[in-house]
Amino acid sequence: MIAILTTAVLDAIGVGLVMPILPGLLRTLSGAGGADTHYGMLLALYALAQFLCAPVLGALSDRFGRRPVLLASLAGAALDYLLMAYAPTLAWLYAGRLIAGITGANVAVANAYVTDVTAEPDRARRFGQLGAAMGIGFIAGPVLGGLLGAWHLRAPFAAAALLNALNLALVWRSLPESRPAAARAGAATVNLNAFASLRRLRGGPALVPLIGVYVIVALVSQAPATLWILYGQAHFGWSTPVAGLSLAGYGACHALAQAFAIGPLIARLGERRALALGLAGDALGLVVIAFANAAWVPFALLPLFAAGGMTLPALQAMLARQVDDARQGELQGTLASIASLIGVAGPLVVTAAYAATRDAWPGLVWAAAALLYLLVPPLLAHARPARESPAA
Repeated sequence: MIAILTTAVLDAIGVGLVMPILPGLLRTLSGAGGADTHYGMLLALYALAQFLCAPVLGALSDRFGRRPVLLASLAGAALDYLLMAYAPTLAWLYAGRLIAGITGANVAVANAYVTDVTAEPDRARRFGQLGAAMGIGFIAGPVLGGLLGAWHLRAPFAAAALLNALNLALVWRSLPESRPAAARAGAATVNLNAFASLRRLRGGPALVPLIGVYVIVALVSQAPATLWILYGQAHFGWSTPVAGLSLAGYGACHALAQAFAIGPLIARLGERRALALGLAGDALGLVVIAFANAAWVPFALLPLFAAGGMTLPALQAMLARQVDDARQGELQGTLASIASLIGVAGPLVVTAAYAATRDAWPGLVWAAAALLYLLVPPLLAHARPARESPAA
């Protein structure tokens, strides 16, 4: 587990290094007028490529092993960052993002790896640790990126490429294959049609309702992901340092909760109750922020949002139980594909809704996100337990 957690930290640091600096690079290549458009198009291109390819890569990891697919993903990311570091034109950036999206299965394969090497009762805790590792990387990456970017605009991209090359060497040398040869030989034939991979995913009776819950959680997460800084500065009057501090606090609280709280809570409550508690905490935080006017309120709500960080590890453990070992990679690829699609549409919908309603009620989008959680109980009622853990 140490090797896969280290891989997750390094991967997240690489992403965090470059994303805050990318708009500045775009302005140097396209001029100030077109930078915003190209930024959105690059994000959409990456997400679309990942949506199409993640299920296929997940299935390939079932058939040929986690290591080869993870190595290919890290190589693709390193090439993407290298192209960004030396890009003389926008076309190089688009080529790099396309390569990264096509090979972008790091998170899906890491989740499948955790499933392979962890017994069922302990999976939620391990998923939480993996989420915490990525959270640490996303906190450290922007800080390092800002320092390097102040020295030279392209330095963070070169550093991210070097970091991914180091990560690739670490995986090559230290990460053992988690899928036995016999299991790989027994995996289903890989279909290179992403939509066919999505259609043919089969599992227990709770699989479809639980994927529905995953979709809702991913949709709701777009509200804070898109509006946290924008809303904080516009509604609460945060300065740039305060906004950065709030973002670091948000990430740190999530990382601490996932690293230390999720395991004991799930052991005590079971996955379903922990999921319900996390959803309730997140919903309460969303409702309060919708009505809040004081700048300190979001900081006070960070523990509630951190409780919401329990939802994904618990949900991933429940989903993993619905699919046999031969299809864990395909499942994780499907989840990554869904997250990518929502990652394209979500920010567009959230920002449009906020722009349309902020004069009447600035907090409406937050309240609407909380209301989406009302769809979860009926889905969980249809998600009949399949080999639940004892505490559940």
